[in-house]
Amino acid sequence: MSQDPAYPRPYVRPAAGRPRRATIVESKRSNAAVPVVIVLVAGGLYLGQYSLAAPALFGLVLLVAGGSFLSTRLNPLSPTFYLTRKPSWFAVGVVFLGSLILLADTYFLLKQELGGLAAHF
Repeated sequence: MSQDPAYPRPYVRPAAGRPRRATIVESKRSNAAVPVVIVLVAGGLYLGQYSLAAPALFGLVLLVAGGSFLSTRLNPLSPTFYLTRKPSWFAVGVVFLGSLILLADTYFLLKQELGGLAAHF
């Protein structure tokens, strides 16, 4: 039985659709740094009661990590730009926010300790 091209088949199974781009993009983003930042900020704030160096050191570490994450997202000359799974913009923002919180805590602790010497800052 031959089919005439003028009469298409009555039922044709639709081809499998491609996955949506949003699904593909979201699977390539990672928020794994967020819990680590929360623990580092909490630890830095707690240890800030005993030492000025702890929040300062943790803040600087988070600042460098935030710069590295930002480079991963923006810099095509960086080898990490071509990773298959990159940090999400939310994770980059949380890392920089954690760094800002710890460095601000260091500033206020330093101001509190130095008293009159740093009052005009």
